[in-house]
Amino acid sequence: MTPEQAAWFSEIFGRLAANIEQVLLGKSHVIRLSLTAMLSEGHLLLEDFPGTGKTSLARAMAQSVQGSASRVQFTPDLLPGDITGVSIYDQRSGEFEFHKGPVFANIVLADEINRASPKTQSALLEVMEEGSVTVDGIRHVVGAPFMVIATQNPIEQAGTYRLPEAQLDRFILKTSIGYPDHAATLRILEGSTVRSHEVIIPAIVPAEVVVDMSQLSRTVHVDPSVTDYVSRIVEATRTATEVRLGASVRAAIALLRTAKTLAASNGRHYVIPDDVKALAEPVLAHRLLLDPEAEFDGVTTSNVMAQLLIEVPPPSERQAV
Repeated sequence: MTPEQAAWFSEIFGRLAANIEQVLLGKSHVIRLSLTAMLSEGHLLLEDFPGTGKTSLARAMAQSVQGSASRVQFTPDLLPGDITGVSIYDQRSGEFEFHKGPVFANIVLADEINRASPKTQSALLEVMEEGSVTVDGIRHVVGAPFMVIATQNPIEQAGTYRLPEAQLDRFILKTSIGYPDHAATLRILEGSTVRSHEVIIPAIVPAEVVVDMSQLSRTVHVDPSVTDYVSRIVEATRTATEVRLGASVRAAIALLRTAKTLAASNGRHYVIPDDVKALAEPVLAHRLLLDPEAEFDGVTTSNVMAQLLIEVPPPSERQAV
């Protein structure tokens, strides 16, 4: 990536973020994280309470890139075919015809994913990893860009299933929208006469440009000292006393991949240690499995990541550039 390309990337990224913020007021940080996940060709996990704007975020992202959006409400009786699609026999032609499921969209909102059974949750794994589904032995490609925004309720709520570690590892990052502040709440109430699904925002770029930006972000320069820093952080999660299961190699790749996108979004053609530090918690925390005793003592994965970032020294910026 050249400095000129980085400046172009940053300008488009900023326009996309500002456009989406017309719908999700006062949540610029969450919006930028969501765009970072999309442009890193990854998927986003939101753990939040109902009514915080998760569906609005997915719809606004799709509208901003001239893409399609779909929403799946996960329930205990949801079947895998309800997500991927099914083959139905056509009596006139005498052949089976594939009817696409809701995963065939650019932005797929999997709402309350942890309310469905593990079998149904696993239906997303193939499409999240490979961008395709296989039904009756035939592979169907979902297209690009493709992103799953999954929401889950806090695990202490009734009627939920804990997501397995293998599935959590498929999400490139996890964050929370949270409730708006007082000023944003007032602005939301002033516009409450318009229903959320009726709000339409202008498209900023076509979907093809998003694919180009994703490919371009891969070319951001990463100094070996920064790669070493990422490796040391990931290794530290595996040796931390409070952690039973540390971050995987996929997690290390995700951290480096998102750091490249974050650097480009800030107009830089190279990654600095601060890019890694900014994304370490949202990329790695949800992948860690705590020791039961530490969990009982009130330790959280976010606490662990904050402590590790203090203990693992970053390279100097002069080394990283």
